[in-house]
Amino acid sequence: MRSIRRKSTSDRWISGRAPVQAAVAAAVGLALSAYPLSCRAQSEPEPSINDYLPPSEPEVSRDEWRQRIEDARRRAKDVSRERREHPELYKPIPEDPDLVATERLLRDDSLQRGDIVTTKKGMFVYQGRSDQPRRDQDFVPVNPKSVR
Repeated sequence: MRSIRRKSTSDRWISGRAPVQAAVAAAVGLALSAYPLSCRAQSEPEPSINDYLPPSEPEVSRDEWRQRIEDARRRAKDVSRERREHPELYKPIPEDPDLVATERLLRDDSLQRGDIVTTKKGMFVYQGRSDQPRRDQDFVPVNPKSVR
């Protein structure tokens, strides 16, 4: 005859927990594979915005900031006083319009051989070459005055 062992209360408790334990083990296994454990102390810190900015000066105290403002105001007043006392030093130098027009013609890259330009001195034909720098001699008067 065969002996049959009856399940005790503790056996029933273990067999009831088996599906729950299996589910927990599967969840832990998935979590570990998705998020591997790593020590935060050994990994590099995440970069912050300050890592990409140029190094800045240390923060200025309120008193130092006020002193800088006062120094700037004093310098501005000194410059203003200097300009008032010696205006002749700050007047713009008048430019000769003929000289400005000539310089503009010499720098004009769009001029081609045969172009006619007009200045206060009259009309001129450009006879220069595009592969050489321009000179005053490249501009020939259209109607040369007869020499008497």
